[in-house]
Amino acid sequence: MPSDIVRVSFDRDALDVWALTDSRNLDWPVVYVLDQSRPQRFGQHPQGSLRDIYVGETRNAAGRMRQHLANPDKHRLDTVRVVLDETFNKSACLDLESRLIQLLSADGAYSVLNRNDGITSANYYDRERYRAAFADVVRQLRDEGVFTRPIPEIENSDLFKLSPFKALTQDQAAALEDILEGLFADLQDERGDTIVIEGHPGTGKTVVAIYLLKLLVDIGSAPAADDLDGDSLFAGFFLGEYPALLAGLRVGMVVPQQSLRESIRRVFRKTPGLDPAMVLTPFEVGQSDGEWDLLLVDEAHRLNQRANQSTGVLNAKFPRINERLFGVDDLSKTQLDWIRAKSRHQILLVDQAQSVRPADLSKESLVELLTDARARRRHYRLSTQMRVRAGADYVGYVRDVLRIPRAGHVPGSIVPQTFEGYDLRIFDDLGDMHAEIRARDAEHGLARLVAGYAWKWASRKDPGAADIELDGVALQWNRTSKDWIASQGALDEVGSIHTVQGYDLNYAGVVIGGDLGYDVARDELFVDRASYFDTKGAENNKQLGRSYTDAELREFISNIYGVLLTRGIRGTYIYAVDEGMREYVRRYFSS
Repeated sequence: MPSDIVRVSFDRDALDVWALTDSRNLDWPVVYVLDQSRPQRFGQHPQGSLRDIYVGETRNAAGRMRQHLANPDKHRLDTVRVVLDETFNKSACLDLESRLIQLLSADGAYSVLNRNDGITSANYYDRERYRAAFADVVRQLRDEGVFTRPIPEIENSDLFKLSPFKALTQDQAAALEDILEGLFADLQDERGDTIVIEGHPGTGKTVVAIYLLKLLVDIGSAPAADDLDGDSLFAGFFLGEYPALLAGLRVGMVVPQQSLRESIRRVFRKTPGLDPAMVLTPFEVGQSDGEWDLLLVDEAHRLNQRANQSTGVLNAKFPRINERLFGVDDLSKTQLDWIRAKSRHQILLVDQAQSVRPADLSKESLVELLTDARARRRHYRLSTQMRVRAGADYVGYVRDVLRIPRAGHVPGSIVPQTFEGYDLRIFDDLGDMHAEIRARDAEHGLARLVAGYAWKWASRKDPGAADIELDGVALQWNRTSKDWIASQGALDEVGSIHTVQGYDLNYAGVVIGGDLGYDVARDELFVDRASYFDTKGAENNKQLGRSYTDAELREFISNIYGVLLTRGIRGTYIYAVDEGMREYVRRYFSS
């Protein structure tokens, strides 16, 4: 039997009459949606022309509505929709509440008033049956105009994937609780400190950073008592002395990657308590006159050391910032040093194996950072693989396959694995792979071709030129570096590492270029410098007097392909230019 959705005006008289129409309105687990039937005119709302919406669950709907009526933050709301179901229990209601909050926050039409006090993805009896029924609830709400887009379209959006309203895994929730305790201990002791969160691709580092920032803002804003669920995971941090420790703190999020930075700013623009101005480049931090109490740094391994930058303007800024912050242009200073100089507390999210350019923080710097954090008990690890449906072992397996040779390696020692339920295929023709990517995009959306930087970017100067020509197929690199995955025409282009790192795809068609080959006789991966065209990815560091060997370049290039091969949620398709490499990937990646 489907759930019923009862609609009531959000005013005292209407609610008093409604309360008496059904005993379940006074004593039954329900989920409800409070919303604003019409958006305010642009400029009257903190997030612009958006509708306010709030989702909750309760056992006493009538009593809960009276609490909301007394809350001035809810005065713009005018409609209540109560989801009634004879089979509902507390666990099912919490799950549906979480699902609706996630979808509504990503729909793009709403300013979700809920605070982050901790929702986890918990298991409970008959959960799959309930979740199938939830889809019907969403359809009914869409018929009433609450949702503006279908579920698949919402779930494929950056607003959904990067939303701070996530149901955390148990692994993420435990890590966040430990991180909060460590941060509050540092705040109480008035001691500046650095927290390091480490995780492989797909463990949700970016999501955890956004979630944590929203959570800290909510705790510091002293939420109204009626908005706090005492059973929620982080409820204890909204009480006692914790809100006072965060009140008035200036916080920000540093995102080194341009493409991801723009996507996160769009999420912040639609989220109460967050502001796109909080999302910063490392250069903006270094040049700022102000200081921050706390800076979170996503993909901190992509912070730069002193090296040739992508433009002359940035090259000129680096020494000026050093002189401003440290009194002298110290060549050893990195963007991480800028962040430490401009903030009292830092939370850094890192993965050593995702450094892809010589300008990134050096391996030695990252090892020192991690070692120091462990010694101070400020190192936290995310381990649960959330992205790739191939399972937790897939990422480590990809890295092992791409890491040959290594110390202690015995040729043939990696045992080929298969990943049931994951669409993993090898192609001998690029056109065939592109056709399959098109088909998957038509079915599921977010299927894209990506490649190593093994072709010149001719189309940058000549918009009509082809960049990649193979098997009678002519393709161009991504035409935009900002949010390329969702851009018009992306399905007919090829994304580079700099447009996909940090993003999810449903299907990734990975083109392994001539920059990475395989020597069958020596059982060894090798790089071909002549086939690697990322100028900043291969050049030596003249400022620091450092040259990069083929072995070091191979590590960067292997890291790049390690990132590309772990983007696909549902599947990964692989085409290798080098014949030896094609046989190598066929040995290890055939499904």
